[in-house]
Amino acid sequence: MALLLYHLLLFSLIFNLTTSDDPIGQYCDNSFTNKKLNQSINAVLTDLSTKASIAGFATSSSGQGLSLVYGLAQCRGDVSTEDCSACLTNASIALPKLCPSEADARVWYDYCFIRYNTKNFIGDSDTSFAIILYNVENVTDSEGFDEEVGSLMRKVRALAVKPGNGEFGRGTSVFNPFITIYALAQCTKDLQPLTCAQCLSSAVEKFPDYCTHRKGCRVLYTSCIVRYEIYPFFFPPGLSHGESGQHYLMTNLHA
Repeated sequence: MALLLYHLLLFSLIFNLTTSDDPIGQYCDNSFTNKKLNQSINAVLTDLSTKASIAGFATSSSGQGLSLVYGLAQCRGDVSTEDCSACLTNASIALPKLCPSEADARVWYDYCFIRYNTKNFIGDSDTSFAIILYNVENVTDSEGFDEEVGSLMRKVRALAVKPGNGEFGRGTSVFNPFITIYALAQCTKDLQPLTCAQCLSSAVEKFPDYCTHRKGCRVLYTSCIVRYEIYPFFFPPGLSHGESGQHYLMTNLHA
């Protein structure tokens, strides 16, 4: 059964692209008063930050009974160990402050993602909440551009689900002598290839509603992300921070 999307425009502030040190957004739910839960959360975040900083991905759990907490952390597949570690350190410190006394907490950064929950979510795809950012500027030759974006996204999605690629795919396409499109797709590494493919497909299905003719767009689910731009934003090539002066709108979606 198709999910009914309630489009909640929590804010539509035009803003410059965040740096890798700033959170893109967060999700908080399920309030709690159990003090022991805080101990479990802190233990999970410490474990995740340590393990994922080395491997780029980790899951963890801590506590017993009503104090049991599950966690997951992952860095973007192209960032260095140093950048991964720095991002996860920031995220693990920021998340409990962003979601105080919330048992279901998630935070997205440009370079990493971290979450925890009292429910065991490991291995399950979650597309119930999305952060969507799109460039407010449109391209010329918009129909041809959208077709090229679609073709490139199919390629990077295929790379992301290909065994051995770590659920990560990236690629470029020369649209014309002046525009090169850069695209990326990634799933959390706890997903099976078919589940990953379904998550990425659901994310790309948001493009017609929000990304048509746009110079850049990204959809961030809990379990996967897709993104394209007309400048280098991943390693390699080029810088990962994006061009200054690009203005975006953010939309949050609940399913």
